[in-house]
Amino acid sequence: MTDALEDHRGTVSIGGRPITNLRFADDIDGLAGNECELASLVEQLDKASSNFGMEISAEKTKIMANSKEPSKKEIKVNDYGQQQRAIKRVTKFKYLGSLITDEGSKPEILSRIAQTTAALTKLKPIWNNKNISISSKIRLLRSLVMSIFLYACESWTLNADIERRIGAMEMRCYRRLLGISFNDHTTNEEVSRRIVNAIGPHVDLLTIVWQRKLKWYGHTTRSSGLAKTIMQGTICKS
Repeated sequence: MTDALEDHRGTVSIGGRPITNLRFADDIDGLAGNECELASLVEQLDKASSNFGMEISAEKTKIMANSKEPSKKEIKVNDYGQQQRAIKRVTKFKYLGSLITDEGSKPEILSRIAQTTAALTKLKPIWNNKNISISSKIRLLRSLVMSIFLYACESWTLNADIERRIGAMEMRCYRRLLGISFNDHTTNEEVSRRIVNAIGPHVDLLTIVWQRKLKWYGHTTRSSGLAKTIMQGTICKS
């Protein structure tokens, strides 16, 4: 990256700090203020990689624009000795298990809700087993089901609609665990009361999400690295 960016002058800055790329392990996220700048960045990275016997995989590389204007410029790389291949443009992609989109956190949270519901359904024999206590079922629910939903929740952006969906999903889980159907006309307050009777006062799922977000925020702001700059800085384009 040092060789590739030696002559590159990016136009994106966050908190007054120019940022052209983010790196984790062997993954690289290139940032550019426009298509021409991105094409230049990819070209320089492609050339620098070839000097070390490496090539960019067009199959594993994606372009995502955060703009209302449609993307037009085709950006290509030399793909493993083959002819140049265009990098695919997407509106979403998976990275480290999380769904990254140009729509913010909502698609990822909805995906997590769907995955959590699927996990809940697979464990139906446990929820229907009368020999397992309610308190044990709740512990299993939290460790095997809720943990799926909470993955990477520290980075989510929440609003009233999302918070309502989280609360509704948690209540569905408890109803399934208690064997309560919607035809029983049991209120959410009654469901919560039964859970409290089983395990005592507890923290609801939405509060856990906020606690994790605040814990991560505090951890990040106590540091002085790039993560703090990105979290607190304003994005500017020179």
